[in-house]
Amino acid sequence: MDTDVIVIGAGLAGLQCARRLQSRGHDVTVLEAGDAVGGRVRTDLIDGFRCDRGFQVLNPAYPAVREWIDVSALKMQKFGVGAVVNTAEGTSTLAHPLRHPDRALATLRSKHVPVSDVLALIRWIGPALLREPRAGKTAPHDQMLSTSLDRAGLTGRLRRDLLDTFLAGVLADSSGGKSAHYVRQLVRWFALGVPGLPQSGMQALPEQMFGSLTDPVRLNTPARKLKETADGVEVTTDNEVFRSRLVVVAVGPQHVAELTDQPSPKTHGLTTWWFRASEPLEAGKFLMLDAAGDGGGPAGPVWNTAVISEAAPSYAPSGEHLVQATTLLDRPDGLAEESAVKRDLARLYRTSTTDWEVITHHVVPHTLPAQPPPLIERRQQRIGDHTLLAGDHRDTGSIQGALVSGDRAARSATEFLARG
Repeated sequence: MDTDVIVIGAGLAGLQCARRLQSRGHDVTVLEAGDAVGGRVRTDLIDGFRCDRGFQVLNPAYPAVREWIDVSALKMQKFGVGAVVNTAEGTSTLAHPLRHPDRALATLRSKHVPVSDVLALIRWIGPALLREPRAGKTAPHDQMLSTSLDRAGLTGRLRRDLLDTFLAGVLADSSGGKSAHYVRQLVRWFALGVPGLPQSGMQALPEQMFGSLTDPVRLNTPARKLKETADGVEVTTDNEVFRSRLVVVAVGPQHVAELTDQPSPKTHGLTTWWFRASEPLEAGKFLMLDAAGDGGGPAGPVWNTAVISEAAPSYAPSGEHLVQATTLLDRPDGLAEESAVKRDLARLYRTSTTDWEVITHHVVPHTLPAQPPPLIERRQQRIGDHTLLAGDHRDTGSIQGALVSGDRAARSATEFLARG
């Protein structure tokens, strides 16, 4: 055999799998189709601006991040804990009263947070805040997110003006059909941590993981065919055949069916526009959400936007202003043209965007796995005698899920190799 394990894909799951295996003394070959590590976690550097491929944040409260990532080395830049909510009546900043005490009184008095909704939110999220979620095969009594919120009585302005829009952007899904159990986990981690951006961009996360590998990743080496043999596997690339005792397929969800007999998981997607703004904007370090549509929700294609250079100054050259805007691909206007997005941003920021310049535009159709209820938190990874499958679609759709899935696969591989 050429190696003990072949890992196909150098995204977060593949990198964590390779790191764990190498720490156990195994020989690992990592094959990556792209020109850099990271999978969906990539950053483009354009004219001094750092533009992540899809608006992403790193939450240091994720247990896997706390355990396996050197967060301090990433030099995190934090967002405000809250949001600027835009309605037809104007904009209001709603902030976590403990993290932003100077805004506590205004937040608690806001028409967007009626007492009945606050109590309903506590009923909905309270149990998840009080205990660490336990990994299980299936979440009991799970429901669709929208049904779960309805049953908790969370039906007023807090949900309509804030939660629905915020969660749709986080989940890349405006339908409310995601698992409520899954969303509670995400909200719990948002409540416990302060998300932010690494100084060098989100790609600094996979690059840190890559830096701890003892052998290089073979970039620009797509796996074309995977075949199990009597005592292992053969993986064929454009120029070479690799052999090992075991293979871990950690490709993006859209490529699963190309290499295995498993169907590619259903996914949700979004687009992110990156603009150089011509003047400073007043949103500060907070995410802006639009609730000016009829009955709540956005009145245009943009679901959320942020002045990234305010929260993460390293993302823009000194004195420049970087703005991101996100649209959702499950909406009719998810692929809105630049002119429509700029008009919407002019409405949201109440300023002219005529002189704003597009730096880049990312369409990310496979941002997150669908994960309807009931949530299966630990899907079966062994799909053949010598083949394992890893990725956030096998656990929970998040950085947390990707890291856990890769680590699980490595542990399973170690047990297999120990049996000889």
